[in-house]
Amino acid sequence: MKKIILAFTALSLGMATWAQSDSTRTSTDRADTIKIGGVIIVRKNGKNDTTDKQITISNNKRKSNSKVSTNWWIVDLGFANYNDNTNYASAAAQSFAPGLNEDHFKLRTGKSVNVNIWLFMQRMRLVKGVNLKYGLGLELNNYRFDDKQIRFQENPTLVVLDPAYKDLKKNKLAADYVTVPIMLNFNLTPDRKQGFGFSAGVSGGYLYSSRQKIKAGDESKLRDDFDLRKWKLSYIGELNLGPVRLYGSYALKSMWEKGLDQTPYSIGIRLSHF
Repeated sequence: MKKIILAFTALSLGMATWAQSDSTRTSTDRADTIKIGGVIIVRKNGKNDTTDKQITISNNKRKSNSKVSTNWWIVDLGFANYNDNTNYASAAAQSFAPGLNEDHFKLRTGKSVNVNIWLFMQRMRLVKGVNLKYGLGLELNNYRFDDKQIRFQENPTLVVLDPAYKDLKKNKLAADYVTVPIMLNFNLTPDRKQGFGFSAGVSGGYLYSSRQKIKAGDESKLRDDFDLRKWKLSYIGELNLGPVRLYGSYALKSMWEKGLDQTPYSIGIRLSHF
């Protein structure tokens, strides 16, 4: 019984001492802090302990890097064509496309299309108004021939005229690339959401699929590389006109490994946030 009384007395003295030492703190020193996830709420008394209250809410999470912004799933819709500088009188051209000339390779401009699907594009700010822009995507090119008699042969690759193709509903060459673009972007109105500016740079693409598609009744495809160049390097550009964005590309070399000197290019509209 004596031990219990002594223990109770010691506990009472300890609490009294703690209360006395705590009373030395002023009202402005006391603050309540609550942390919920990455949010911190601080409630602090002011000079008037009963009425003057200060509440501060802050975010404890690390801020994202504002210098880099990402745009997902950009789509380009445009036209594809090529600049034909082939010397059709040369032995190389005649061995690859015997008896053909520039007129046979003319395209149907409104039907030759370029569709690009960019998985993402990122813009990294270098200085105000100047950004590095890069991405990854697919370039899909369809070259529809005005002369429907053109036919590609395999092993060895030849381009010939086939009279049986004369009444085809469709005859086109498709060339698809996995492409990485890199550009310098100049934003002339950096403080506006829909600003004005331009981009210029280069892109590198790898030919992952190519085929000739013909359609009479049922559609058929002949898949081959047809001696198309596996790698395509291009000059690329982009023009921002407020909400409207235009793009263009022009290859550094011919799309063919041999025989023909046809340099591809494309131009169109870009559906993108930046």
